[in-house]
Amino acid sequence: MTKIEISRENQLHVIKEKIWTKDFILICIANLFIFLAFQITLPTIPLFVTHLGGNEQFIGFIIGVFTFSALLIRPFAGHALETKGRRFVFLTGLVIFIFSLGSYSVTTSILFLFIMRIIQGVGWGLSTTASGTIVTDIIPASRRGEGIGYFGLSGNIALAVGPSLGLLLIDQISYFWLFILCSCFCILALTLASFVTYKKPVEYQIRVKWDLYEKEALDPSILALFITATFGGIASFLPLYTVQKGVEGIHWYFIIYALSLMVTRLFAGQLYDRKGHRFVFLPGASLIFIAMLLLAWMANSAVLFLAAICYGIGFGTVQPALQAWAVERSPKNRRGMANATFFSFFDLGIGCGAILFGQIGYWIGYTSIYVTSACSVLISVFYYFVILRKEKTTSRK
Repeated sequence: MTKIEISRENQLHVIKEKIWTKDFILICIANLFIFLAFQITLPTIPLFVTHLGGNEQFIGFIIGVFTFSALLIRPFAGHALETKGRRFVFLTGLVIFIFSLGSYSVTTSILFLFIMRIIQGVGWGLSTTASGTIVTDIIPASRRGEGIGYFGLSGNIALAVGPSLGLLLIDQISYFWLFILCSCFCILALTLASFVTYKKPVEYQIRVKWDLYEKEALDPSILALFITATFGGIASFLPLYTVQKGVEGIHWYFIIYALSLMVTRLFAGQLYDRKGHRFVFLPGASLIFIAMLLLAWMANSAVLFLAAICYGIGFGTVQPALQAWAVERSPKNRRGMANATFFSFFDLGIGCGAILFGQIGYWIGYTSIYVTSACSVLISVFYYFVILRKEKTTSRK
């Protein structure tokens, strides 16, 4: 058989490997409802904190404690995925997430909200680490970047609808009914998740006594940390920043951002599968950098919307590529821990960003948040070149 024939046979094999199976569709729809509940609360939690009497510092800590809670639970989620199974971790995380969201409806103090945000972070950390691992089990290896991109679309659809819907609903209904509605969305996700056929994990390999991360996934995960720190500044403070600047259209920002993200994911994953991270990361990071500078300037609504387009394309390019890269570098029997490592750093970036930017916003002003975010992107680009140098040195040996 000639090389051309072998190549054609491989291409046909790739075509035959389906992505859109029953299980993939179920997990995508379940993920849609999970993220819809999350995205509805994303811009409304800061407003809820001010409703309870808090300021920018409280907002930063309330957002940050959620992500740090998810961060701390993810390594244990990775262990449980390989030992207890995907179903147990996913469904347990969803139950905890539902309970915490429901509790917000009766919250009357910032202290109680702080405690329940910790619990919500546990549920989020378990469920999202599990769903990310379940998807990598389901998607054919040859189409992993493409499949993760499609899976991410479910979260992007929620992003397109959720923040705007939350801001609109809070003008029409009370916080009580808003959080009850979010709980109902997660109950739907739990119902759908119970019908997924979960693959049994391969034999788990414990490398050290305190096995808290997958070392092969570290480099892409560190890049994700500096990139997602920018998201902490957007999610926590952009609605308040636009009010201060007198710029209208925050609802449209989230919609435009999400649509840009969705369109990008249709081809970015395939580009990663064909060309690798070298053709994806730097262009995406550059657009995120431009978006942060535009937000720091934000002279009018047009600049806000242009920032949404740049950020959506940039983040939609970078995030699925880094996740696929982290999983691809790791052994098959460490996928759960690889996903746990990636999302731990993902959460760490958002959490550190929210807390740091809360202090910056309080003491210096909102504009400084986005200047600092641009610096975070530059750090990620610098570290990416460090990774390339390490790979080049390793290939020579």
